[in-house]
Amino acid sequence: MTAQETATAAIPVEMLTPEDARLELARLSGVLEAANAAYHRDDAPVISDADYDALKSRNAAIEVRFPELKRPDSPSEQVGAAPAEGFGKVVHRVPMLSLANEFAAEGIHDFDARIRRFLNLGPEAPLAYVAEPKIDGLSLSLRYERGRLVQAATRGDGEVGENVTANAGTVGDIPKRLRGPAPEVLEVRGEVYMTHADFVALNARAAEGSGRVFANPRNAAAGSLRQLDPKITASRPLRFFAYAWGEVSEPLADTQFGCLRRFEELGFTVNALARLCDGPEELLAAYGEVEAQRATLGYDIDGVVYKVNDLALQRRLGFRSTTPRWAVAHKFSAERAWTRLLAIEVNVGRTGALAPLARLQPVTVGGVVVSNATLHNEDYIKGRSASTGEAIRGERDLRVGDWVEIRRAGDVIPQIVDVDLSKRPDDSVPFDFPQTCPQCGSEAVREAGDAVRRCTGGIACPAQAIEKLKHFVSRSAFDIEGLGIKQIEMFFNDPVLPIREPADIFTLEERDSANLARLKNRLGYGEKSARNLFQAIEERRRIPLDRLIFALGIRHLGESGSALLAQHYGSWPAFEGAMSAAEVGAGPQWEELTSIDGVGKVLATSVVTAFHQEAERAAIDRLIPHLRIENPAPRATTSPVAGKTVVFTGTLERMTRAEAKARAESLGAKVAGSVSARTDILIAGPGAGSKAKDAERLGVMVIDEAAWLDLIGAA
Repeated sequence: MTAQETATAAIPVEMLTPEDARLELARLSGVLEAANAAYHRDDAPVISDADYDALKSRNAAIEVRFPELKRPDSPSEQVGAAPAEGFGKVVHRVPMLSLANEFAAEGIHDFDARIRRFLNLGPEAPLAYVAEPKIDGLSLSLRYERGRLVQAATRGDGEVGENVTANAGTVGDIPKRLRGPAPEVLEVRGEVYMTHADFVALNARAAEGSGRVFANPRNAAAGSLRQLDPKITASRPLRFFAYAWGEVSEPLADTQFGCLRRFEELGFTVNALARLCDGPEELLAAYGEVEAQRATLGYDIDGVVYKVNDLALQRRLGFRSTTPRWAVAHKFSAERAWTRLLAIEVNVGRTGALAPLARLQPVTVGGVVVSNATLHNEDYIKGRSASTGEAIRGERDLRVGDWVEIRRAGDVIPQIVDVDLSKRPDDSVPFDFPQTCPQCGSEAVREAGDAVRRCTGGIACPAQAIEKLKHFVSRSAFDIEGLGIKQIEMFFNDPVLPIREPADIFTLEERDSANLARLKNRLGYGEKSARNLFQAIEERRRIPLDRLIFALGIRHLGESGSALLAQHYGSWPAFEGAMSAAEVGAGPQWEELTSIDGVGKVLATSVVTAFHQEAERAAIDRLIPHLRIENPAPRATTSPVAGKTVVFTGTLERMTRAEAKARAESLGAKVAGSVSARTDILIAGPGAGSKAKDAERLGVMVIDEAAWLDLIGAA
């Protein structure tokens, strides 16, 4: 990783700035894409399960905190990896989704609370769950027609998997014909796995015959099932647990637990540790019982899965893009280790944030060698919480030379969670956090309420200027081929053909032709590579409006927020004019901006401020003449509310607010959080207050929930 990426990865999610979050999401996307392919497609993981979970968890947490920054290629929108060549492809008629992860008891209570809020259930209302071990194997879908196995497919990318029917037929736990009456079409889903004893025996035989030795039982099971020769699969000791279903011609039961019992009747093996639970406390008790038996089960598990038992409630809860709302995986924690703190470094991010990083004596934690750890911020080093001021680690500070405890659960770069004062060197001194930028020497200030100290140098600070340029050419922005991180650093420091701001990119060829020291003869470029770079830059003069807005690197503004602004204003002149005329906190342009659903006051303030800062605005004005900006296409839909801006207020009786918002957006409507002159419809339930008065004042149509449902055809 670059120094900036290392620094950003070290910052905890709650301390990330939007600018740093954008960079981190881009890095996580690439790392997780490679990890998915290695794990699901190649059966050769490049990182541990704990590392993968930490990466995925960090990505999800950043997207929750900064929903406007969510990338089109977000790992949270992906399941598994594309199928490998060599197998026929199977399109899953019902997508095979993944599960959201939680790592702490608080997260399970939040999971239960989210479900109750969505369903309008009070805290005392009964709500049953099924808890069952999460098998660490390979997901498999089995399709039965008239009781006979006709197709088996791996998960693949969730939409398309590999046809492994012949191989699945060799697994003893998978029935070729179902016992007793069954639906005419039944797609059973579960996990192929290998026991510890069978895994050891398989590797022993492989070692004797100079065959492939697998790293763990999961890899062995996946590699065995995905053999092109079914005879090899038949020779491997594979097993199968059934726990879910896809397409069915008729319901199996009314509950999740009832479906498990039905699977048993049909001849499948289900996990004997599955149990019914009433509420989060019983779920956590089940988790504790399973965790206590983990070492003696004889097969690998990496957590416990919780699912709402009532299938009617599951249907109401529905799905997010890649995960069901009604289920979650409670993963086991990663390991800890002690090591020496060798140095504390402070890096500077794109927004000027000073991010401290611990350099450690390398130590193995959970099977991975760790040499860096996050130190969050200057308060964390001192042993205090930046947000609450409360003591952490007993208010014991961290010093170079300390013996420290490292934890790898939940963060990409590990955290220091404790320090052993009995091993502290006698000559140690408290760490003196810099009050000036280590890159440019400008004053580093910490504003009230901010956990981070920031360099005030702005674009005069080389660290910030370079990182802004890296963002500008990143994949979700201008994505200029041949102009990546290394090239930006090189050009930024070049005395003859410098690139110090975005406009310099688009004048590079013109400046090169007027220069004696031509690019083709220097900087490691040849004539062809220089020509290719100029062509790539030329191709990127045409840019969609949303990508341009995102590329500007405005604080707090991510890809989703940029798309919202582009769709709302429709063109660069309209957007630029509105931002130039807007005043923070007042005026019609401000009201219009903050009425856009997903654009809060913090984001709006940041965007307006960017267009009123002299240096930043001048850089934008120098850039725009070099571009050909494409306006977003209008939304095409025949819905009666398509393109209309709607606001919900008061209490809805037929559905929750979340359901109503999701339904409106699926029909092409824009859901705003406040009423403005651009609002088309206000849906007012009992208890409607100031929004109803605003609608009356502005002449906005006001209807009740019943009229809304009738309008959208859902009455």
